[in-house]
Amino acid sequence: MDLEIRNYRNEDEDGWVRCRTLSFLDTAYYDHVLREKEVYENPSIELVAVIENTIVGLLDIEYERKEGTVCSRGNGLGGMIWHVAVHPDFRRKGIGKKLLLKSQEISNEIGLDYLEAWTRDDEWVKNWYELHGFQQEESYLHVFIDGEELSGVMKSDIPHLHPVGAFAHYVGEDNDAIKKKFKRTHECFCYKKKINCE
Repeated sequence: MDLEIRNYRNEDEDGWVRCRTLSFLDTAYYDHVLREKEVYENPSIELVAVIENTIVGLLDIEYERKEGTVCSRGNGLGGMIWHVAVHPDFRRKGIGKKLLLKSQEISNEIGLDYLEAWTRDDEWVKNWYELHGFQQEESYLHVFIDGEELSGVMKSDIPHLHPVGAFAHYVGEDNDAIKKKFKRTHECFCYKKKINCE
């Protein structure tokens, strides 16, 4: 298996979208589908893993030139991991690790102090971050609200407009009550990793 880790190119977009979509299908982000690759406001590290001209992995980091402009935690300059994914047919081959190591090498070169990532409550994903030196910082809830659950939560003041679903963040203290009230909730965790700049 000849694996190449390289910078993302514009012509990679279709392969990037396909890889990300398939990679997320068996995770708590299964319905967070993108039809095109994001373009970042700040500088970024955008890597792909390629085998036989097929994108099998990806990692995107948007990073700061001024503290606190991209990341929400930490001191110094941070990089936010917006996307990390490995095609399901190529998992458990160290591709994610290779993407992360290359991104850390670049992060060191440009002088970042830490990486930040947010992920939902898939244990295997959380374990991957922890295995690679990330520490959990905090969490809050992603709450999906639909059908009868909307009663008392949301209504429309616009005639003939009837909400059928909502997505919300819960940052309060009573997670158990929210999890009991709504069928689909996910805890969203912040992970941070210090980078040793030399």
